[in-house]
Amino acid sequence: MGQSFASGHVLGLRRWTASSVGDQFTSIWHRDPEGVWHFYESAQPQFACSRWFGHGVQESTVVDIDVTWDASHVLRVTSPELVDWTLTLDTSPMTRIMSGVGGLLPLRAWRSPAMLKAMGAVASATLGVGKVGMTGLTANGQPFDANPHRIWRVVDASASIHGQDAGPPAPLREQARLGDFWIPQQGIFAMGRVFVGT
Repeated sequence: MGQSFASGHVLGLRRWTASSVGDQFTSIWHRDPEGVWHFYESAQPQFACSRWFGHGVQESTVVDIDVTWDASHVLRVTSPELVDWTLTLDTSPMTRIMSGVGGLLPLRAWRSPAMLKAMGAVASATLGVGKVGMTGLTANGQPFDANPHRIWRVVDASASIHGQDAGPPAPLREQARLGDFWIPQQGIFAMGRVFVGT
């Protein structure tokens, strides 16, 4: 999931319920208005997102992260003295179509670079979130395939970062990315899996 704000801050959330390199972990990605990335992770960096996306990130810090559902469609992400982030989710005709298709595709389709590039092009053209990269290289140079099985739009979001209000959600002048992984210009929440090579 990713969200940009009018202040220039960008937040991302990754919650891995299973991983080949360790137990489950949660990671908050933060890009400040100057374009500097920070990762805040619930596991040591060698077992979390920094293993794949840490190149170009100024620091990776181990912190406590809490992810809770305040309601069936309201997600809250908190980390003491770091982030208090609330998101309201909803579907749209296009997210419902893409979620329906995602639930039907066999694994061989999800591992096909041609299929993932086509899906990324469709998502880029129809979701209004800017460029979507579902296959490519991580910031550390490993190949990845993203498989979003279900997606929702973020229809409202608020966040404080280090105690400062991040402002209203808004697209950036230039879309943020790490490697070939693009952060959406409008908030998107997805559930699925990611394959990352070594």
